[in-house]
Amino acid sequence: MSTTKQYLEGSFLLTAAGRLKPASSIPVPALNDSLLKTHSECQGPNVSVFYSDEGGVVVTEGEGCVMSGPDGEFLDAANNVAGVGHSNERVVKAGREELARIQTNGRFLHPTRSRYIRKLLDTLPEELDTIYLVNSGSEANDLALRMAKQYARMKGNKNPDHTICIDAAYHGHTQSIVDISPYKWRQCTDGQNYHKPHVHVVSVPDTYRGVHRGPNGGEMYAKEVEDIVDITGGVGSFIHEAIMGCGGQIVMPEGYLPKAYKKVRESGGICIADEVQTGFGRAGESFWQFEKYGVVPDVVTMGKPMGNGYPIGGVAVRREVAEAFAASGIEYFNTYGGNSVACAIGEAVLDAIEEDGLQKNADHVGKYLRAKLSELMAKNELVGDVRGYGLFLGVEFIAQNSTEEEIIPNADLCKFVVDHLKNNRIITSRDGPDGNVLKIKPPLTFTENDADRLMAGIEAALGDNVQRN
Repeated sequence: MSTTKQYLEGSFLLTAAGRLKPASSIPVPALNDSLLKTHSECQGPNVSVFYSDEGGVVVTEGEGCVMSGPDGEFLDAANNVAGVGHSNERVVKAGREELARIQTNGRFLHPTRSRYIRKLLDTLPEELDTIYLVNSGSEANDLALRMAKQYARMKGNKNPDHTICIDAAYHGHTQSIVDISPYKWRQCTDGQNYHKPHVHVVSVPDTYRGVHRGPNGGEMYAKEVEDIVDITGGVGSFIHEAIMGCGGQIVMPEGYLPKAYKKVRESGGICIADEVQTGFGRAGESFWQFEKYGVVPDVVTMGKPMGNGYPIGGVAVRREVAEAFAASGIEYFNTYGGNSVACAIGEAVLDAIEEDGLQKNADHVGKYLRAKLSELMAKNELVGDVRGYGLFLGVEFIAQNSTEEEIIPNADLCKFVVDHLKNNRIITSRDGPDGNVLKIKPPLTFTENDADRLMAGIEAALGDNVQRN
């Protein structure tokens, strides 16, 4: 069967109903069928599975940038959770040894936690000198909102519960965080009516295809934030991803964050940088992506790669924010947040990034891959934009009849590329408001050879796309 005929209708992009779009071009093995049956009968109907209509992909093992199982081996170019690589020996050893000793309530003192927190703080600007440990990125963002409300209230802010967020943003799955994640609530059947009155949504700061383009786009997008603060009389918080993931790998444009931060802070609000996807060396040149923008947030949230897949998240804050939070009189504790196993694993992740040179690798391989993608863009008019830092990159596909004035998203082509790659045993994903952005965010162990294989796969997909048209 030709590669073109193997083209899958399904992709990583979910429909509003929470299912992958249907396809039937790959036979469903008995094991996959059994697992899907249990999944559909015993889990929630909106709990999604990648490639469900093709039988899913069964993954039972991994090493470095490779995932494997009964369905074979796949190069993982999509998994920013296993930041230091699947089954990293250092991480596995740390977790196994600490779990064999003890795992208990985080309110007991433990030397591993203290050591880990010191190491984590060393990666951050000195202004961010206080850490809260939690269990996930969603929980980190939820806690950040609690802190913002209390801080703004103490500062005399008129609207401490109000938050400015960016359209198409995704910050997590708790109720308070879904409320500030338009990417999620716009999927609702009543999405137009879901918008909460305390949530103010500004445009995706996209200077390529957004409402404000060109060199002054960043300042124009910042004016949207300024206008909301002026109209409302102040907000409790402004939250943004360091690079928008679900929003289409959107890098914050020059001039955007400094102006937005300044205005929000003048009203007694705080600025939250969500580094759940982009932190821990992925940016390459810097450990945290926000460092590329010349700002220091009041709060930085983290998760996903923090434990290389083990549940751990964190909130780094300025001391004055932490003191305002404590002044509410409500004791804060988190039963498993900061337990010794999580901290041992977290420390092993930091050690792997430093001692194995993974941040440098993200910088080197990321620049290598981006240069290759830019070469492809120069010779293929269907590749409209290449963006990102380190190993957090995006490729935007556009229609052939696009013009400078009207850039038309090409979701069909992006879906074809993602599924073509999957058929050739390379896992990627796609996203963005129009589903036309290929997301590349592999483990930081990704090599030049891996990048070459990915590039060959993308070019083959684009070649076969010509044949199918």
